[in-house]
This record gives sequence, C-alpha cells and structure tokens, in this order.
Amino acid sequence: MSDYRIHGATGDWEVVIGLEVHAQVTSKAKLFSGAATAFGAEPNTQVSLVDAAMPGMLPVPNRECIRQAVRTGMAIDAAINKWSRFDRKNYFYADLPQGYQISQLYHPLVGEGRIEIALDEKNPDAGTKAIGVERIHVEQDAGKLMHDQHPTRSYVDLNRSGVALMEIVSKPDMRSPAEAGAYVRKLRTILRYVGSCDGNMEEGSMRADVNVSVRKPGEPFGTRTETKNVNSVRFVMAAIEYEAQRQVDVLESGGTIVQETRLFDPDKGVTRSMRSKEDAHDYRYFPDPDLLPLELDDAFLEECRASLPELPDAKRTRYEAELGLSPYNAAVLTAEAETARWFEALLAAGGDKVTAKAASNWVISDLFGALNRIGKDIESSPVTPAQGAELLRLIADGTISNTLGKQVFEIMLETGEGAEAIVEARGLKQTSDTGAIEAEIAKVLAANEDKVADYRGGKDKLFGFFVGQTMKAMAGKANPGIVNELLKKALNG
Repeated sequence: MSDYRIHGATGDWEVVIGLEVHAQVTSKAKLFSGAATAFGAEPNTQVSLVDAAMPGMLPVPNRECIRQAVRTGMAIDAAINKWSRFDRKNYFYADLPQGYQISQLYHPLVGEGRIEIALDEKNPDAGTKAIGVERIHVEQDAGKLMHDQHPTRSYVDLNRSGVALMEIVSKPDMRSPAEAGAYVRKLRTILRYVGSCDGNMEEGSMRADVNVSVRKPGEPFGTRTETKNVNSVRFVMAAIEYEAQRQVDVLESGGTIVQETRLFDPDKGVTRSMRSKEDAHDYRYFPDPDLLPLELDDAFLEECRASLPELPDAKRTRYEAELGLSPYNAAVLTAEAETARWFEALLAAGGDKVTAKAASNWVISDLFGALNRIGKDIESSPVTPAQGAELLRLIADGTISNTLGKQVFEIMLETGEGAEAIVEARGLKQTSDTGAIEAEIAKVLAANEDKVADYRGGKDKLFGFFVGQTMKAMAGKANPGIVNELLKKALNG
C-alpha cells in the first residue's frame, strides 16, 4: 500500500491513478492496409488509398498486428477473447480522413490481466504490487497535424494514419507518481521482451493518457481528469504530481473538479484544460460494417503462446535461483531485454572460467559506468560480449589483476582491441614471481620501519598501506593474492 499523500489545509489526500497506454504495434504494415510504418519518413509518403479514406476502399485486418496484441495479452496473464469485434468511433478532426476511428469498445481482443511492479526499484526487498489491466484493444492511429511549417496554416501528415495501436487500459490501482512510473517502465520492458512494441516514447510509439483523481483516504473515488499523450515516464510522474495538487487546491478552496481532458506542458510542468471530457455516447459507437468479427482458433493461440520469450520476472527468478545472483543484480540485468541478451552472450562466451557473479558485477559497475560516461547504450557498446568475456577470463586465471583489468578495459573502449592483444602489446601481465615480490616487500618495509613497528604493535589497519606501497612499486603488476601472503609472512615473521 502506498503511503504517498498530499498534505492539504484540511488534512491528507490520496491520489488515484489509472493509465491508458497507447503502444504502436511492431509490424511492417498498418492495421488495415499494406502501407509502411517506418519512423521518420517524409510526410505523406506512407499512405495507402485505405489510409487516405478514398471512396470504395475497404479495410483488411493485418494478421501480424492481431498476433502481436494477443502475445502481449498472454505476457501479462490476461484473458484472450476468442471472439472480438471492431467498432467505429465517430468524430471529426483534420488528421482523421475517414471521419471515424476503427477501434474496439464493446468486445476487445484482450480482457483482464495484471502487471507486477516493484514498490522500490532500487530495493528488491521492498516487495511488489499487482496493477490490474482492464483490457487491451486494438485500434488505428490518426494522422498528425504539423503547426510549425507555416505562419498561418497547419499541414497534415497521414503517415501515422492507420498505424496499429494497442490501447492498454489499467485499473485505477496506482496511488503515487512513483507507482505510475514503475508501471510504465515495467509495461515498456514487457513489450520490448515480447517484441510487440519498441517502447520508444520519444518517437511517439508509446504514450500515456493519465487519469488522476483525489480523495480523502477511505472515501469513494473523486472526479477524474485525463491528461492526454504524455510521452515520457518522467513527464507521466510530473503530470500526476501537478494535477493531484491542483485538484486538492480546487477542492479545498470550495470548488469542484470538472471531468475534462487536459494537456501537459513539459516546459512549465503544468497541465491545462483542453476540452470537456466526452462519454462513449458522444462518439456514436457502432459495429464497423466493413469488418467481420475476429474469431481466433486454438492453433493460432497455441502458436502465439509458443512464440513468447522468457519474460522479465521469470528471467529474474532464474538468475537468482540458478546463477546465484543477488536480487538487485538480477533485477538490473533483466530490466531491459537488450541488457539480458548481452549478459547471457557474455556468460556463454566466458565458459567455465567466468562466474555469473563476477560477470554481473562487471556489467553493472564497469560496463554500465563506462557506457553512461560515453553516452552509449548497451546495444552500441564499443566492447562486445566476446571481448568482455576475454577480459574477465584474464582476470579469473590471474593473468592480470582487477586493477590492471580496469586499465585494459579503458584501452578496449578507446581502441576496440581485444584484451589479450592489449596485455601482450603493453606488457601488462601480472607477475607471480615470488622472488621479485619479496624483494620489493623488503624495500617497502625498510623504508617504513616506523609503520612496521606500529603494525606489530597492534595497528592492523596499516596492512593495507603496505599492500598499496608494494603494488605501487611493482606498477600494479604483482599478483595481489601473493602480495598479501608474502606481506603477512614478512610482517608477522
């Protein structure tokens, strides 16, 4: 249960949140036509006669779009409706050539499901919360109005017209901006694992309508507002925070909340009124006369289920149980499908010498730190999984120390060379020559007789100083294990 509250003059208020996420279906063609769906194409270059609503054009459902929506439903343990139907949602807008949108109001493709979110994504021990999903229905997108191309006119780009969307409607189960942010991130992760949407919110292929109301804890739901087309997790959270506070201020000053559609201004961090909220009857929904109902057979459903990958929650559980990873490491490595794939390729290339624990720690600290510094994601990493495995093998077998490993990794990032080639060319091999190490230890102890006396007098923490001095004298190339062993012998002898 979230303890997030807005502290008003009349007491505490609870926030009630539901999200309608529009996710663009991964498909090379649109929902009812064969037109392309590539992002960033020149305006009006991906428009068929169906998308432009030319007279006599009839829609034909794209099987792949239906398949992807079904697979998404299965991934969130939702009910799949073998019989569903398309409806016409009638409204006029300049970017909607048909004068209606083909959607699914009364009989959606996917029924109730659930998404498990972490209550604290940085602390896996904080527990989880199940957020209910009411439905997933399939619908076509509208086009796009372009207001910045001319001082007095707006232009219409119909490239997006007819693109397949999944509208994923949550139940009003979220009680804080943080829970809403965790829900959107988890949903995006699932979509990317399944491959049904790329989740690129900055490109508009995933956007959220944010429903917010407030109430005194324990009271019935209040009147909600809907903030449309919010296109980042951060903005979703900011819109909720602002809108909830606005509603509390209105109610505490004696006003009432109007059920309306609002827009979020990311530059100012505020929501503003757009139009009064419509009800279903305002759109005059009725079954689309050009489309037969969808009827799914068992073979199709079995094929959809068989095509699902291992999903993030199952993968995280396996990483903990089979690989012995900590809950935190397992959660970080499974948060994105690309990260999990990279990590598994690293393990496969590492063989028996590279442990899962060592590999996970290296990916999360060294690799992620470097990628963050150079502004790249794991898919564009200059170091491949095979190269990473080669480096970890050299550390595991004692060829180089952890400290030298960090130096070698930096050179790998800059040059793209393999770890073995770098170690050979630059003479970075770790030495386990006990004679050479003992000689340096003798010099260090002779130069620090006062500290030797202090150590032998009970100041055990000085041991680290002697290790550091010895490693420095040997340019970091001494085997740390042997240095420790020989130092103990020399100091305690």
